[in-house]
Amino acid sequence: MTTTEAPAPPQEQSAAPLEVRKTPARKRLVPYWLLLPGILWLIVFFAAPLVYQASTSIQTGSLEEGFKVTWHFATYWDALGEYWPQFVRSVGYAAIATALCLLLGYPLAYLIAFKAGRWRNVVMILVIAPFFTSFLIRTLAWKTILADGGPVVAALNSLHLLDVTSALGITEGHRVLATPLAVVCGLTYNFLPFMVLPLYTSLERIDPRLHEAAGDLYARPATTFRRVTFPLSMPGVVAGTLLTFIPAAGDYINAELLGSTDQKMIGNVIQSQFLRVLDYPTAAALSFILMAAILAMVTIYIRKSGTEDLV
Repeated sequence: MTTTEAPAPPQEQSAAPLEVRKTPARKRLVPYWLLLPGILWLIVFFAAPLVYQASTSIQTGSLEEGFKVTWHFATYWDALGEYWPQFVRSVGYAAIATALCLLLGYPLAYLIAFKAGRWRNVVMILVIAPFFTSFLIRTLAWKTILADGGPVVAALNSLHLLDVTSALGITEGHRVLATPLAVVCGLTYNFLPFMVLPLYTSLERIDPRLHEAAGDLYARPATTFRRVTFPLSMPGVVAGTLLTFIPAAGDYINAELLGSTDQKMIGNVIQSQFLRVLDYPTAAALSFILMAAILAMVTIYIRKSGTEDLV
């Protein structure tokens, strides 16, 4: 009688420990070395000036006697109490210019993204071309365009539009220069490319087949734009409005050249305090108040817009 022997259990092989290759310290530090130039740039040209400005804003003294840090925080309250109308005016002008840039820039960006075809590059060059001219020269050109004896004012007078704008308080009599309308026109023109480029980038990413699918579902063009195109272009809308509003709120060239003393913005006050009045603490305090106000408004706007790409 033969007995069947049970097969011997397989010998347990001792698992050799996996060798963990440690990355050399030099390779681990490579990303930080690559970031070093940018960090140094931010420290030298952003962080250090901010610290210096903060120190200046709490100083007291005069140019003859010198300024000393006395932790005089009342400068902020005094500056805000005296110049709050210029703050409100700056935010108002910047908001109106941003809205106008959106109304003008969105159709242009839509045309470039979906309708321009082989002319797309040509139209893009025309949008970017103003950047090759000095900001100051472009603003001075508007001074000629809106001159009292120019064709723009003549056309507005013939259409009796200046009577309406004068009643609204954005022009004075039969002239456009030295009025809020002139300042807003200058801001809108100078910052329009900052709105068009982000909008074009966002619209250009939209798949055209989404429009075809909406048409197949019997959606009208207006419905397609409202339900498909505009929601998908919201990152561009948010980016464009931020790139337009932030520099427009701190601008002073347009109000200086196209406005009068009644249209001075907070940027004009800061420039005057720094270079004419030589009241450095007040100028520094106004700069920090403006920066804090814009930062707060931008944060609220981004959160309310629900644009995850920018949060």
